[in-house]
Amino acid sequence: MNLNEKITELALNTGASDVGFSDVQGLNDYGYPRAVSVFVKLLDGVVNQIDDAPTYEYYSHYKSVNTLINDLTLKIGMLIEKEGYEAMSISSSQSIEEREGYKGSFPHKTAATRSGKGYIGKSGLFVHKDFGPRLRIGTILTDAPIETGMPKEDSDCNNCNLCVSACPASALYGKEWYAGIPRNELYDPRACSEFMKNHFSHIGNGFVCGICMRICPKGKKRQ
Repeated sequence: MNLNEKITELALNTGASDVGFSDVQGLNDYGYPRAVSVFVKLLDGVVNQIDDAPTYEYYSHYKSVNTLINDLTLKIGMLIEKEGYEAMSISSSQSIEEREGYKGSFPHKTAATRSGKGYIGKSGLFVHKDFGPRLRIGTILTDAPIETGMPKEDSDCNNCNLCVSACPASALYGKEWYAGIPRNELYDPRACSEFMKNHFSHIGNGFVCGICMRICPKGKKRQ
């Protein structure tokens, strides 16, 4: 069993829905050349309850899944180091405030798209090939010689604009993603964040919304 197989087995047996492997050489400030992406699908029964605002159940589920992902990335990092390599896990919801909004210390979506598991939607969310945007992602950066996937370079949104029309913050520009496009050409992260704080502060202190995720047809079960 090679390292990719060991990581995948551990992840799937401890709660992950899928795993991706990517080449991120030169794409992070930590100097690690490869990354492991861990995907955990959100429960449809929770996501489907979101209408024009997030629910208390969604916020609780969101936190629980983040905790699971952080546990998964820790365990995978420990496995990698046990194999004799370095590993660094990136927290599921870590963010740093900048002038144009919030960003992670390393974008989970960068590793995820480069693993070939999906693309970035007009919502700015990662859209998994099977689960759509109904998931959370964790990342482990490493120097381990893992085999990596074929990067996804463009969007499959095409003419769909459901998320753009549904966004209550009018934060989405309706532009299709391609590898390397600046985030602020897809959406306004500050407008998104401020709207959540101003309108959903009674639910999770205004840290969640989920409307664009719920309305996306990708990964949505047909009724």
